[in-house]
Amino acid sequence: MHYVSTRGHSGRKQFCEALLEGLAQDGGLYVPETYPRVDDATLDAWRSLSYPSLAFEILSLYVSNIPPVDLKAICEKTYTPEVFGSPKISPLRKLENGLYLQELSNGPTLAFKDMAMQLLGNLLEYELARRHQELNILGATSGDTGSAAEYAMCGKKGVRVFMLSPRRRMSAFQQAQMFSLQDENIHNIAIDGVFDDCQDIVKRVSGDLEFKQRYKIGAVNSINWARLLAQVVYYFYGYLQATEGRSAGASFTVPSGNFGNICAGHVARMMGLPISRLVLATNENDVLDEFFRTGIYRVRSRTDTLETSSPSMDISKASNLERFVFDLLGRDAGRTKLLFEDQLRERGAFDLSEDPCFADAAARFGFRSGRSTHADRLATIRDTWERFDTMIDPHTADGVTVAHMHGSPEEPMIVLETALPIKFAATIREALGREPDRPERFDGIEDLPKRVKVLPADAQAVKDYIARIVQAC
Repeated sequence: MHYVSTRGHSGRKQFCEALLEGLAQDGGLYVPETYPRVDDATLDAWRSLSYPSLAFEILSLYVSNIPPVDLKAICEKTYTPEVFGSPKISPLRKLENGLYLQELSNGPTLAFKDMAMQLLGNLLEYELARRHQELNILGATSGDTGSAAEYAMCGKKGVRVFMLSPRRRMSAFQQAQMFSLQDENIHNIAIDGVFDDCQDIVKRVSGDLEFKQRYKIGAVNSINWARLLAQVVYYFYGYLQATEGRSAGASFTVPSGNFGNICAGHVARMMGLPISRLVLATNENDVLDEFFRTGIYRVRSRTDTLETSSPSMDISKASNLERFVFDLLGRDAGRTKLLFEDQLRERGAFDLSEDPCFADAAARFGFRSGRSTHADRLATIRDTWERFDTMIDPHTADGVTVAHMHGSPEEPMIVLETALPIKFAATIREALGREPDRPERFDGIEDLPKRVKVLPADAQAVKDYIARIVQAC
């Protein structure tokens, strides 16, 4: 298995090269040359597997340069009940006929990002030790990626983390999770701007090949193929639980901001997992909903990116959409480069509404979409609590809201959980008039000392800061 860039000019790479590079040298994203296919017999054989065993089987299809015994050990080290709170790791909860919630937030930082980030941390530590190298990870977060990455990389040998976040744009709990970490290899940087500014800085720094090579810059955002691959596993696991030993279709609804989580579902579907519909749910920042409804991808400006009560999706520039568009265009790297490098840079938009590739996109790839508002979130949080005795966070509420638009009792609709409600206590109080449950280990976290550097939305300022830290070590 080899990997190529969506923009066509980085050559063929093996898995561990893509793991360490993150963003391809031409600015594109790594994707496998082909998607391995999984038949019904293999799916049936996988039904009895534990989560770490299933992860090993799926990763083995994509990883050729880690010995199987080592890859299996990494999966078993990652997915344990001690880390994820349950032997099932990602159990399925039935809400009503046809509607399920897949629990993905039982990890160390109470968000779905732990499912992939814990594996990514162990993969990076393994590969860096094997190469006797170090890596400086540069990432951007709208809330949950940052804490998941930092908790996964704490104490990892050969790894430093520089995590950008939009200043004052996360919940108090999210900020406390990140900024209270005092580990010497963790560096939080609050950017005066929105998440898209943070993401743009990561891409600009990674696009400076001389700087990237000199300071050994890597990525943990979902632009890193290894992280997205780890997320593919729970689509298979959720499907196998929902269909209970029978071959049948199932659909997934996914709260989506940067398109990484649902892109993993796209990969699972391309592998042959019988996903009928991949339903994308946005909040008021509905760039992705607009694209899947109209074929027009129109990036919003900083001032037009709204601050909402599901803040981890306050994103107007979805990095991982490029992977899907690459497939949508028949894997035409030249056209993909034209859209994402030229047209987006010059016009801030591109239009596929009249393109034949978009006309049958829903039928070929199964995507549907919908939009949720603050009022929808509050109503759905109340309804889910009152009818099912289940408390959900506002992002998951966006997913449940949109799932009702596209679901039916005849086929399982699985909503992917985003985070535990404690991370967004203010919205839970508004919806339910009570505090969400707080795991004991997080008592008083907001009052802990904070360690964070504030910088302007400027790539050079970030590069200067990284250089100072690395040179001082």
